[in-house]
Amino acid sequence: MAYRDGPFENLKVPALVGAAAVAIVAVAAAVLLLIADRRAEASPLTPVRAGAEATLGPVNGVFAYPVRWVGAVSDWLGGYFFAVSENRRLKKEIAELQAVRDANIALANVNRRYETLLGIRTQPPVPLVTARSISDARGPFANARLIDVGTGQGVQIGNPVINEHGLVGRVSGTAPNVSRVVLLTDVSSQVPVLIDRSDARAILSGDGSGNPRLEYVRGEDALKVGDRVLSSGDGGGMPRGLPVGVVARGVDGSWRVKLFSDRGAIDFVRVLKFEAFGQLVTPEALNAPPLAALDSTPAARPPEPAAQPGPQAPPAQGATE
Repeated sequence: MAYRDGPFENLKVPALVGAAAVAIVAVAAAVLLLIADRRAEASPLTPVRAGAEATLGPVNGVFAYPVRWVGAVSDWLGGYFFAVSENRRLKKEIAELQAVRDANIALANVNRRYETLLGIRTQPPVPLVTARSISDARGPFANARLIDVGTGQGVQIGNPVINEHGLVGRVSGTAPNVSRVVLLTDVSSQVPVLIDRSDARAILSGDGSGNPRLEYVRGEDALKVGDRVLSSGDGGGMPRGLPVGVVARGVDGSWRVKLFSDRGAIDFVRVLKFEAFGQLVTPEALNAPPLAALDSTPAARPPEPAAQPGPQAPPAQGATE
């Protein structure tokens, strides 16, 4: 007999009720499996569960592979976009650090030059004042600088100016807080110098070029290429022995000087407050007698005057004559 011919022929079950019944049965089966899992050894469903696991294991692996592949692709895409943004951030940070590095290198160079400049000492001591070049006046023949010290700091016209390498020039004009320095290369610069090897005298004359001329050289075999040139102090304008440069031959055959001061930028300088050679010696040393140091030696003491003759005491009684 067919189902439609039975007593339930006219019975119709809604689809929603059927789905609810199936869900209830599935939940009940799941609860039963969870309860049986606590007592796996004594549960009668253990063989069923093992068989289900053995059967569904490969199937689950097949269905899990696309999920794992999608997850891997998602992770790769996320890592790629994260790496792109991180790369941009790192490039920006590197550019900022490079600017900081360049600034630190420049500052270290300035500090090193400044420390070298502050370490300069003259012998005998001459008062020094440190200055910074604030302006540069250049032309076909004129080479000058403005520095940020003046009469307020004791600077006077004619004071020599040096940097960490050697003589730079002279002060040619002053104001309360600014001074003008004529460089050795200026056409108006005339500095008496000496050759360290031969002690020959000459005049260092600027002509607007980077290497001043040596003129009015006095002495035989006075000059050789590479000879060291120093200030001579002749005329009392500056102390003797300030380093100037080395002798070289010009393309026109003239004797010239490669200046020590050109080895670096003339940014920081020191002004020697030199007025005359008399300030290099203390008044006490000038007033002291030349042989004062010999007064303490026995050979330098003057002989004592002889005793004047006087009445002699009579000899004592009993003394032999």
